[in-house]
Amino acid sequence: MVTGHTAPTVRRSRIASAMAKARVLTEAMPYIQAFSGETVVIKYGGSAMVDDDLRSSFARDITLLVLLGLRPVVVHGGGPHITRAMASAGLKPRWVDGLRVTDEATLGVVMATLAGEINPDIVRLLQSHDTRAEGFGSLGSDLFTARQRHPDLGFVGRIERVNAKGINELLDHGIVPVVAPLASGQDGSVYNINADTAAGALARTLQARKLIYLTDVEGLYRDLDDEDSLIEAMFLGELREMLGSGSISAGMLPKLESCIEALENGVPQAHILDGRIQHAVLLEIFTPEGIGTMITPGDRW
Repeated sequence: MVTGHTAPTVRRSRIASAMAKARVLTEAMPYIQAFSGETVVIKYGGSAMVDDDLRSSFARDITLLVLLGLRPVVVHGGGPHITRAMASAGLKPRWVDGLRVTDEATLGVVMATLAGEINPDIVRLLQSHDTRAEGFGSLGSDLFTARQRHPDLGFVGRIERVNAKGINELLDHGIVPVVAPLASGQDGSVYNINADTAAGALARTLQARKLIYLTDVEGLYRDLDDEDSLIEAMFLGELREMLGSGSISAGMLPKLESCIEALENGVPQAHILDGRIQHAVLLEIFTPEGIGTMITPGDRW
């Protein structure tokens, strides 16, 4: 029977697949135009740092951001790595309001893990995906200056000053800065800085267009026991109310506090994304749907 239609072929299937990819690129074009030349600070942590597939996906995302003209800055954590290293050294971690209590012995482990292990590893990861990257893992860069946050926390610092000159110089040359959350103190001490706090302070200083946190949760929930209560977008005023209600877990407190500080000081968008999803960063920046939770300045919708 003749129908007038040509039967499907392998070649036609390939063309259809190619057309779908082209359509994705054209849909992303307005976002590429909007964000080219803009600085994006990404807090890299959770499963995205340890799962090989997610690590590779993250590195490819950063490479593409650079190729599309964005200026990504990576600030990494290392909590699980530090906890394992402490266990090997016979040290037991303690936490207060989501912050690791850092005595002198713990500080030695933190410095060795962040600056000596994780930071150079991420630089190598990015370089292996053809991204020019340079680490800010040593204290010689004078990136963060801090004072002691509270005596009960030991060598945990509160950032007093951010010297972003070196960061901007790298960005101007198309190099991705990879930042370890360590600070020098005016008292000569070294301080452990919460990585979420460091990312927020850096985003504020650089006047980043976006502050992105990669986590192991889908985003913020109105009810932690209800998976359907994921908040896709919220205003800063709503976030303040949520913090005041006491419904936020201790581990999320530093992240949300740093979001508030960044948004109060000129950063227009903060995002909490599920880093367990491949290409989470690209999905947020270059698609209209986005993923996770977006927080913007203002009081209410």
